Amino acid sequence: MSETSGHHAPNESLTALSIGAIGVVFGDIGTSPLYALKESFIGHHPLVVDRLHMFGVISLMFWTMMLIVTIKYVFIILRADNNGEGGSLALLALIGRTIGKNRWTPLIAMLGVTATALFYGDAIITPAVSVLSAVEGLTVVNPGFARFVLPIAVVILIALFSVQSHGTAIMGKFFGPVMIVYFLVLAMLGISSILRAPEVISALSPHHAVEFFMVNPKLAFLALGSVVLAVTGAEALYADMGHFGRRAISISWLYVAFPCLLLNYLGQASLVLRNPEAISNPFFFMAPDWARLPLVALATMATVIASQAVISGAFSVSQQAVQLGFLPRIKILHTSAKAAGQIYVPLVNWGLLVMVILLVFGFRSSGNLAAAYGIAVTGTMVITACLLGVLTFTVWKWHPALAGAVTLGLLVIDGLYFASNVTKIPDGGWFPLLVAAVVFTLLTTWATGRQLVRTRLKEDSIPFGVFLKSVGERVRRVPGTAVFLASTNEGVPPGLLHNLKHNHILHDRVVILTVSNRGVPHVAPEDRCEVEDMGQGFYRMVLHYGFMDEADIPAALAVEDRAGGPFKAMETSYFLSRQTLIPSARPGMALWREKLFALLVRNAQSAMEFFKLPTNRVIELGSQLEI
Repeated sequence: MSETSGHHAPNESLTALSIGAIGVVFGDIGTSPLYALKESFIGHHPLVVDRLHMFGVISLMFWTMMLIVTIKYVFIILRADNNGEGGSLALLALIGRTIGKNRWTPLIAMLGVTATALFYGDAIITPAVSVLSAVEGLTVVNPGFARFVLPIAVVILIALFSVQSHGTAIMGKFFGPVMIVYFLVLAMLGISSILRAPEVISALSPHHAVEFFMVNPKLAFLALGSVVLAVTGAEALYADMGHFGRRAISISWLYVAFPCLLLNYLGQASLVLRNPEAISNPFFFMAPDWARLPLVALATMATVIASQAVISGAFSVSQQAVQLGFLPRIKILHTSAKAAGQIYVPLVNWGLLVMVILLVFGFRSSGNLAAAYGIAVTGTMVITACLLGVLTFTVWKWHPALAGAVTLGLLVIDGLYFASNVTKIPDGGWFPLLVAAVVFTLLTTWATGRQLVRTRLKEDSIPFGVFLKSVGERVRRVPGTAVFLASTNEGVPPGLLHNLKHNHILHDRVVILTVSNRGVPHVAPEDRCEVEDMGQGFYRMVLHYGFMDEADIPAALAVEDRAGGPFKAMETSYFLSRQTLIPSARPGMALWREKLFALLVRNAQSAMEFFKLPTNRVIELGSQLEI
């Protein structure tokens, strides 16, 4: 990928992009030291605090960050860009565009959709566990503050979600500098502690991880479920690639985030080996008494930033899912006139807030939430490794031996972490899986339902040539332009037939318009529109958009004159077909899924709002359709 292929990359220097990446991309993984080492020892599978287990865990954390984040994501996956964009859906669209349709296409699509569904589970847990773990630092300052932890965390979370509608531009200016200060503090705390027991540096040797497994294989395997908390947020490196570019993210990780995190974990290990009781909260106990309250404030700001990143990610994923046909049309607001990527999705925002608050009150501590954390992350990592395998074989066309070795190696590593997290399902891991199952059902029901509707409409439609011959010159034409929105670029749309049936007229110019997604992030303006002259004043038009583009039909028509001349706003009417769906026992989907699909259709944002159509120029024509 070129360094300027990211959507925002061409307009900013590498330094500015790297600072921005530190603020946005590494917020989640940067807050892992708040709870990762602690949970490895006092979580649901506690370990004895001694040299063997401490060196084993630190060695595992170091090599986990090296293998999963540095090698897998920074060196390999960041090269898998879809015109500069990253993330599961972008990768799915890239593979689909390259290999077309074959017998593996449904399975590959299911993998991408599953990864997206797991992301929503992660997006709910991240704000809850991050903010709670930071606010719990108050109990280190003064144990009497324990009763204030939940109320303070809830207030911070409500405030965070409440300001989303104002956009992240203002807050974003402070993200980078705050996170740079935070990472420097991580490093300084770690160094000051390491100097008091420098032998802890030897824990980086892989033989300590091997020794841990040889002495107690079962405990070491179970410990992987907590060790992987050190790399939660790694998927953000790939998902946010479009905003900062591969090089900026790589530099930020290799020269800032990774060294600072490593120093902090070594510092925590040094402290706990000297004072085993500090394992209850080693991150805050590393700081001197006078610095703990300011550290709580800094850590809280860092967790808010981490939460902001995952919330913005949920908005972006939702927009991609709508454009790619996995979600119904929902209200998407743009919060910046300059940055196309800054959006606000009210339904997703308030839905996340409700679920996060329920999580906080349900689990009540970051320790309990840590049991739920990890399974969604590792599940996504396994799926990404599978998709990467498809990519190396079919798109990049690596030598089969190399592609197979890399894919197998990554699947073994990710599979071990996922298997370890499966053991946490009874302790809370069920929650993200439940969320993912619900989201997966919604995504697949909508995609399958749309395909079913297209099939039913195609069965009932008539070829355009037959329609044109039967209409001919016998139907009265009236001045103006009629634009009929159609779900496919074949046949005659139902709205046109209904208008002709009830009004017995046609406009002088009739445009049958289909909005299509090309599976790329952005479509250039010169490639936006295809026009075909069908004769007798009829035109077929296809507008192409990317999954990161905003579909604005009037704006697209305003610059188009190939379909019988320019479009005049006050002489153009838009005809929409609104189908009332009737679930039936016909082959297609299960009856309950057909009812769910019908419910989603009824509650979807209207095409008029979604496509920015002028309210005073829209006519809706209703009909019933049995599915």
